[in-house]
Amino acid sequence: MPKPPTPSMDVKATVMLIALAAVWGSSFFFAEIALREVPPFTITLHRVFWATPILGLIVWLKRIPIPRAPRIWGAYLVMGALNNAIPFSLIFWGQTQINSGLASILNGTTAMFGAVVTGLLLKDEPLTARKIIGAGLGLAGVAFIMGPDALRRFDLGNLAQLAILGAALSYAFAGVWGRVGLAGQPPLMNALGMVMGSTLLMIPIVLMVDGPPRLDLAFGTWSALLAVAALSTSLAYVLYFAILARAGAANLLLVTLLIPPFAIGLGVMFLNEQMKPEAWVGFAIIALGFAVTDGRLFGRLRGDQHLRT
Repeated sequence: MPKPPTPSMDVKATVMLIALAAVWGSSFFFAEIALREVPPFTITLHRVFWATPILGLIVWLKRIPIPRAPRIWGAYLVMGALNNAIPFSLIFWGQTQINSGLASILNGTTAMFGAVVTGLLLKDEPLTARKIIGAGLGLAGVAFIMGPDALRRFDLGNLAQLAILGAALSYAFAGVWGRVGLAGQPPLMNALGMVMGSTLLMIPIVLMVDGPPRLDLAFGTWSALLAVAALSTSLAYVLYFAILARAGAANLLLVTLLIPPFAIGLGVMFLNEQMKPEAWVGFAIIALGFAVTDGRLFGRLRGDQHLRT
C-alpha cells in the first residue's frame, strides 16, 4: 500500500497561504470600517451569523454528513466560544482604542501561546526549552510595543492591547479543545458547527449589551460586515483546511507572520494609520520568537553549518 505524500510547501500551497494571510489580515481592516457605526459585539455576531449559511452551503455541496451526537454539538459550542465569540469580541473591542496594524501584530503572539498551552495540556506535544524561549521572546516583543509606561499607568490603550493578547490566548485554548473534543470530525463541518455555536452565544450577549442590531447602515459598513464574514471567515476556513491537508500544520503556522503586513498595509493605505517604530521592533522580536518556537529555520542553519564543517 503506497504511503500518502509528505505535506510540503509547493507553489499552490504558497499561493493559498498568502491568500489566507490576506483575508485574515483584512479582517482587521474591515472591522476598523465597521466600528464607525457598529459596536464590537455586534460585529462579532455579524461575522459568524453571515458565515453560517455560506459554510452550510459548502458542507451541503461537499455532502459532508451532519453529526447528530449531542456531545459533538456541545463541543462545537465550546469551540465557538474559544475560537470565535471570545477572541473576535476582544479584538474588535481592542480596535476601538488601538489601530488595526498594531492589533494584528499583537495577535501574532497566537503561535507562541499555542505552543505553551499545548505543551502544558497535551502529553504528545511536550513543553520544550525551545517553546519556552520562543514564548519569552514573544512576550518581550509585546513588552517593547507597550513600553515602560504600561507598568506605571493603566489606560484604555493598554487595556486594549491586553484584550488582543487575551484573544490570542483564547485561540491557543481553542486549538487544544479542537484536538481533544473534535478529533475525527470533518474539518469543514467543524468550521460550520463552530460558527453556529458562536452565533447562538452572541445573540443574547448582543441583545443585552448592544441592543437589536441596526439595519440602516451605510453601504460601506454593510460591505465591511459581509466581507469579514464571507472572506475573512468562510473563505479563510476553506483555505485553512486546504493548506493543512496539502502542506501540514507546521507550514500553515507561517501565516502568523504574514498577517500583520497585510493588516498594516491596508491600514496605512486606506485608513491613514501610522505605525510607531517600537511597533516594528516589537514585531521583529515576536517574529524571532515564532522562528525559535517553530525551530525549522535554526535547524536548517545548524544543518548548513554541519555541511560546511
